[in-house]
Amino acid sequence: MEFDEIVALRRDFHRHAEPAFLEIRTSSAVTAHLRELGLQPQTGQAAMRTDTVVDYPSTQQREQFAERATRTGANTTDIEHAVEFGTAVIAEVRGRRPGPTWGLRFDMDALPLTESDSPEHAPAARGFRCEHDVMHACGHDGHTAIGLGLASRLVADDDFAGTVRFLFQPAEEGGRGAASMIAAGAAEGIDRFVAVHLGLDEPVGQVSGGIQGLLATTKMRATFTGTAAHAAGAPEQGANALVTAASALLNVMALPRYSTAHTRINVGTLHGGDNVNIVPSWAEMTLEARSTDSDVSTELTERIKTALRGAGAMHGVAVDVVNTGGSATMDCDVELVEAIDRIAAELTEATTAAGFKQMGGSDDASLFAREVQRHGGTATYMTVGGGNTAPHHNPLFDIDERALPIALEVLERLVRR
Repeated sequence: MEFDEIVALRRDFHRHAEPAFLEIRTSSAVTAHLRELGLQPQTGQAAMRTDTVVDYPSTQQREQFAERATRTGANTTDIEHAVEFGTAVIAEVRGRRPGPTWGLRFDMDALPLTESDSPEHAPAARGFRCEHDVMHACGHDGHTAIGLGLASRLVADDDFAGTVRFLFQPAEEGGRGAASMIAAGAAEGIDRFVAVHLGLDEPVGQVSGGIQGLLATTKMRATFTGTAAHAAGAPEQGANALVTAASALLNVMALPRYSTAHTRINVGTLHGGDNVNIVPSWAEMTLEARSTDSDVSTELTERIKTALRGAGAMHGVAVDVVNTGGSATMDCDVELVEAIDRIAAELTEATTAAGFKQMGGSDDASLFAREVQRHGGTATYMTVGGGNTAPHHNPLFDIDERALPIALEVLERLVRR
């Protein structure tokens, strides 16, 4: 697959961005491309377990995105299958010689952001801005295009040893997709695992063979259930769920940090109440904990839950806390890191950071990596600078498309070695 084809794929995915577990058009397009290559992609329950997912999108939400996908001409059968059974896609390409099984993760989901329409924003200026309130603000459109490009090249020339398993993952954002695929057996038999990420505020083509500092995280949803009452006539008969949630928010943000690890807490949303003159009987909060140490992240999560429930006890409001997603820290194996760095050093269009890139976020590719390493395999997380001028998760985020063939070339040379 040539540069123009990869760019066209990336722009198509960008224009039709879809959020976590609603990547219905994207999944259908990936499946169709893989079939055109003569592969037999696994989809639905063979690729992921929807019954393991907390807060899986409703039927109405899935049908809404299915309708959008249908209007763009996507395959109706594949759309219906994704709506019913999930959006993950797995495919394997076998080399002509025996060898290891590679697992390569390519995430597909976008974010609930309204993309900038500024004429200085390339997707807007060139006509592939997403017009819905969803945006590829983290480079996953590029990742998906790279995966399809690599599959095309390996099918065209099977002169390599072993098998390459392509893991097109939904719902990286929020940390839910990898676990659902692992539950379906997606990581079984993988000897070497690699995830790739574009952007990361690095110059175009700067390659790092591994990362350090990936944060473990737990995502939570807290539901507060109180008692409604007239706000003026009988406030003492009510139990104010929204006040409880507000109190809990302040208590959570006041929790002490750790001396042994870096930690993060964020309350992302808080909603509640029905009317100005009614004591709010309900409130809902979404929040997260992160840390450079998985054990600390777990302990911090429990402290957060204690603070939430403590606020409920003080105000006489029931509090229910559910973990909705998460990921772990990750240790990259040096042999893969060094192999990628050597390949990058061979490419005139790439530079190498020679070692580990420091990360400040989370990615549930870490769950794939840990599962592979737990069974004796090796894993790493490769980054390729995308020359982004706006930060990730920002309405102006974009990647320099020259990074796409660099990432593709590094991965191809890696699996052919």
